[in-house]
Amino acid sequence: MKLPTPPPCFKKLFSALFIACLAMPLHADSWPQAEVGAEAAGFTAEGIERLDDAMREIVANQDVAGMVWMLGKDGQIATFEAAGLASIDDQTPMTKDSLFRIYSMSKPVTGVAMMMLWEQGLWDFDDPISKHVPEFANLKVLSSYDNNGNVELEELERQPTMRELMSNTAGFAYGLFGNDPANQAFREQEVLASSDLNELIQKVAAIPLMAQPGEQWYYSIGMDIQGYIVEQLTGMSFGEYLRQHLFEPLDMMDTRFYVLPEDVDRFAQVHYWDAERNTLAQQAERPDRPSYLDADRLESGGGGLVSSTHDYARFIQMLVNNGELDGVRILKPESVRIMSTNSLTGDEDMRYGIGGPGQPGQGWGVDMAVLYDPQAAGSPQGPGTYYWAGAAGTSFWIDPVNDIFWLSMIQAQGPRRPGAANMGEVARDIIYESLAE
Repeated sequence: MKLPTPPPCFKKLFSALFIACLAMPLHADSWPQAEVGAEAAGFTAEGIERLDDAMREIVANQDVAGMVWMLGKDGQIATFEAAGLASIDDQTPMTKDSLFRIYSMSKPVTGVAMMMLWEQGLWDFDDPISKHVPEFANLKVLSSYDNNGNVELEELERQPTMRELMSNTAGFAYGLFGNDPANQAFREQEVLASSDLNELIQKVAAIPLMAQPGEQWYYSIGMDIQGYIVEQLTGMSFGEYLRQHLFEPLDMMDTRFYVLPEDVDRFAQVHYWDAERNTLAQQAERPDRPSYLDADRLESGGGGLVSSTHDYARFIQMLVNNGELDGVRILKPESVRIMSTNSLTGDEDMRYGIGGPGQPGQGWGVDMAVLYDPQAAGSPQGPGTYYWAGAAGTSFWIDPVNDIFWLSMIQAQGPRRPGAANMGEVARDIIYESLAE
């Protein structure tokens, strides 16, 4: 039997409903969705308008190709907007649902996983790392070296502890910078391109520490080591542990170590400033790393996660709420306090490399940085503000004194436009100038 042709008004209705469904957020019932307005969130309307205009201007000036940004206060969203392009080559618009390589913003996520296991009594801050990673029992320390390839090593004075692993003071290198033998070995052995965490641990165990444990803050491979420890303590893969115990309970279902086939169109691409052409250009995929579309790529707790603005905002708000969101408790308040409290003292202040300049007023808690003296750091933020960022420009900070968080998601790496704005400072200054009396 031939069905009757629907009248034209039905066709228009179905078309409208289809378009509306496409425009709906993927997390239609999950905070956050939209802003409540500047004044309802504790800011002036003029200030938030100025903030949004400043972010759009940064995109229009080609400082970045596209951006998603969110500002929250007291559990309310003052602004949640997107601008620009997710892909220059395809001219794909950036949307609130775009996916991002968050790189080192994976580190606080790893820290939360570790603190969940600390609450269960599965490890202690004073444990030697080798208790959980026996491969590290015989680590050596870089003593001296010269340009002729002469290297001297020394024995450990004591085993590095879990506390030092969490605070980047255990002595491990990273390979991201530094021409010393330890960092060179990280690059030559392609530690960050390991096929899995077992291979990564084997490689790290054979590379000397930069310094004796506890002597120096050095940005390190420590959070990838923590991912391996999660696996040893739980008997689960790191990614599976995160999925079951963090991502699913928090409705962070866009967050994982790879991009699902159905989400490829949402995956924002990395760009840089092409000085020869005087314009932004899209980076090619790295040939020395597995593709983000490969579900078997390294589950790097230091820099491997993909996430969305929605998901990471929920992670942030859980921390703001001292470990709980929407009735789901992930951590106890004590654990959040430990994570967000500076554990460094004096000359240990964050230094990117042996002998490098320290960053005044800024220290390290568990897997993220802490601003313990805003005046020394030249910041209007409250004392105890904690934060971190990713290599492609994603960044967040949480000011617990003023109950404010800021989240900006971009994908930019490499050269920047000459004279490009420091968007982090631009946003920060406008935000504090916009607080309602």
